[in-house]
Amino acid sequence: MTAAVLVIIGVLAFFAVILLASAVRVLREYERGVIFRLGRLIAQKGPGLIFLIPIIDRMVRVDLRTVTLSIPPQEVITRDNVPASVTAVCYFRVVNASDAIVQVENYLQATSQIAQTTLRAVLGRAELDTLLSERDRLNDELQRIIDEQTEPWGIKVTTVEIKDVEIPQTMQRAMARQAEAERERRAKIIAAEGEFQAADKLAQAAQTIGEHPVAIQLRFLQTLIEVGSERNSTIIFPVPIDLFTPFLEATSQASRRSGPPPT
Repeated sequence: MTAAVLVIIGVLAFFAVILLASAVRVLREYERGVIFRLGRLIAQKGPGLIFLIPIIDRMVRVDLRTVTLSIPPQEVITRDNVPASVTAVCYFRVVNASDAIVQVENYLQATSQIAQTTLRAVLGRAELDTLLSERDRLNDELQRIIDEQTEPWGIKVTTVEIKDVEIPQTMQRAMARQAEAERERRAKIIAAEGEFQAADKLAQAAQTIGEHPVAIQLRFLQTLIEVGSERNSTIIFPVPIDLFTPFLEATSQASRRSGPPPT
């Protein structure tokens, strides 16, 4: 009889330990527990040590840390009828654990689906140039729309970023040709502006030289010095007769003063 009592006591102690273990929960700092009692939501507890009524209470853990949700590639037709494959990433976190469990069946899957549909809808209203050059504005618009739709679920969407935009090869070649033509146009404009400025400066220099005749002789002498610095070449150039006029006149006057030569 004593052995049977000990066995019963041992069995009861074992079940008591099991019930006690099922009644105690420990939640981390970033976790919250949504408590249901006989199917009815009664509280949101945590972090720390949580006590439950065995069999009657049920607890659902909810992680409050920011979740990085990768949005799979979405096939989008832009406003100017260009097909594109767009991938993005969405950052969100649970701010109300009770709503995240009660208001939606699976908040992670629901957020992923709403992000995909919103991405296709928003980018489908934008042109390809806008999609490539105004990502910051599109990111803000995506974040605002997705956050408004997930707010009733206790979800806060903090950031949405467009990661990559893939377009067909034919469109890439067309864009490359367009960019090359644009660069050539800018190069021609810059060259034309340089020619115009150079012609304007030359006109000003010609006007200055015309007002000062000696300046052209100085310029000629400067050119001679620059050409003479080259030792490996022979250059033949015309010399203006005006440079020799003073010497010719001096020679003629000296000849007249000396008279005719003796016979």
